[in-house]
Amino acid sequence: MTPPWRAVTLGDLTPTVEERPDGSVRLRARQPLGPYPRVLTDRLEEWAQRAPDRTLLAWRAPGRIGRMNNDGFARLTFAEAFGAIGRLGQALIDRGLSSERPLAILSGNDAEHLLLALAAQHVGIPFAPISPAYSLVSTDFGALRHVCGLLTPGLVYVSDRQRFAPAIDAAIAPGTEIVTRDAFQGLNAVAPTEEVGRRHAAIDPDDVAKILFTSGSTGMPKGVINTHRMICSNQQMILQALPLLGEAPPVLVDWLPWHHTFGGNHNIGIVVYNGGSLYIDDGRPLPAAFAESVRNLKEVSPTIYLNVPKGYEELVRAFRQDPALAQTFFDQVQVLFYAAAGLSQHLSDALQSIAIESCGERLILVTGLGATETAPMAICRPWPSDQAAAIGLPVPGVDAKLAPSGEKLEMRIRGPNVTPGYWRRPDLTRAAFDDEGYYCMGDAARAVDVKDWAKGLVFDGRIKEDFKLSTGTWVSVGPLRARLVLHFAPYLRDAVITGHDRDEVGMLGVPDVEACRTLGADLAQASTLEIVRHSAVTGRLRELLTSFAATATGSATRVTRLVVLDEQPSLDAGEVTDKGSLNQRAILERRRSLVDALYEQDPRGLSLVTVPGHKIVIGDSHE
Repeated sequence: MTPPWRAVTLGDLTPTVEERPDGSVRLRARQPLGPYPRVLTDRLEEWAQRAPDRTLLAWRAPGRIGRMNNDGFARLTFAEAFGAIGRLGQALIDRGLSSERPLAILSGNDAEHLLLALAAQHVGIPFAPISPAYSLVSTDFGALRHVCGLLTPGLVYVSDRQRFAPAIDAAIAPGTEIVTRDAFQGLNAVAPTEEVGRRHAAIDPDDVAKILFTSGSTGMPKGVINTHRMICSNQQMILQALPLLGEAPPVLVDWLPWHHTFGGNHNIGIVVYNGGSLYIDDGRPLPAAFAESVRNLKEVSPTIYLNVPKGYEELVRAFRQDPALAQTFFDQVQVLFYAAAGLSQHLSDALQSIAIESCGERLILVTGLGATETAPMAICRPWPSDQAAAIGLPVPGVDAKLAPSGEKLEMRIRGPNVTPGYWRRPDLTRAAFDDEGYYCMGDAARAVDVKDWAKGLVFDGRIKEDFKLSTGTWVSVGPLRARLVLHFAPYLRDAVITGHDRDEVGMLGVPDVEACRTLGADLAQASTLEIVRHSAVTGRLRELLTSFAATATGSATRVTRLVVLDEQPSLDAGEVTDKGSLNQRAILERRRSLVDALYEQDPRGLSLVTVPGHKIVIGDSHE
């Protein structure tokens, strides 16, 4: 007997469908969008009155705000948070901050960051959370200078002046006030006046609430304007797609960075909007940094778990090493939510298998499609599915158009959750929308069943990632990559597709070192380079490459060359995003010489393993 799905309340996204003469298709939810507040802090105030002592935010390290509990977490309640944003809002007003002189937050996730962000929203002052990597990883500070030049901030918050000193000296205009964690209490001690209430009452929902900067994988970061209407309407959309969030206060254990829309809009918004609690997770979805996440999940049981696919990959590994962790985790969690990248089918299957072993039920894996420009949720799949690539249907309030783009259909979005444009870049704003006012996402989608659009959509790759072979044949990168990851599991964790303007499709494979170790008894203590050169590993990959080629339907799906990376993609070099997903373009650019070697007849300096019609190249490094 097939195990049952865990019973939870999910939304109805049954669509209305309009198939148009130009080949485009419009999809909208029949369910109308419900009312939503003018400003997000209106919900904070509501919960401060209804549940003043409920934990809004908890974190491990003791701080100068909040209170330490016996469980080792410092906590901030809803009442404490609402009181603080009045004081902080007055401090920001006193400094003359405005849309011309917004607030910039350079630090990562902490209580001071959250309170400053909420205070700025409460009194109508735009703020911008900026990736700490621009300050702490970059050596030339080019991206930070670009961002600060666009923003012209009037106040900058950093957690630690000493750590951020080189970045401040390089990118912050002289005379700009810098507030550190040590100085935060000075702002928090300001007595609020009636001006705080007047400023809050004067906010128009279409005023700028925050500016989120994209990762800048193709050029310098651009600032995506997020209005109050975008943020609030999107939270109502999320609630209607996932009504379970309103049935009981959600509990999140979350590492996702607040300078990204997933962590800073979606997850923070879920907590504030629905009166929930967020436990800051200082772990990361990397083999050497996930232990802290495991520690937190052993002590705090989330009711909804949200992560990127790399995070679930590490979670599955942890479950297999510690079945008791899985038992505790699956006892409380209602749904699993993933975004930012596609979840491979083998990982989805592994999660379900462990869930069944732990609690006898299958867990619903919720996902969708969105962007920084859509606040972020636009498309959601809030129903059980065994197809990991299925992304669902438009949420209430979203008008989605699938527009022909070459051989694919591009997803385009209108609605109250869509950005009005890019901060101080009217040229980029004009280019982002079509002639009907739809935001052009650059993502392709197709119907699960063209005869029944109510079955939802399947992600069909990034249009700009697709390329042509020298023969003129298009290669659809997204679906091909998903098939490769599934086929080569568990020995390859990810893949980057090569072949632009070449005769054949190739790939750079990111090895799962621990899985590869299982292929040889002598690999227990071997280095990564020794592992990927081992005959048992190359032999297994040869078999998989050959069997994958046997499934090809043409040159666009036949992968004939594979290079296995002995150096994992680097976060510092921009090859991995803050969310743990691969930046395919950055990898191809940084490792161009290795890609060139992959297509040489006799790649010098590399070990070549030849199989009939295929080749496997074991790369020494990217140099």
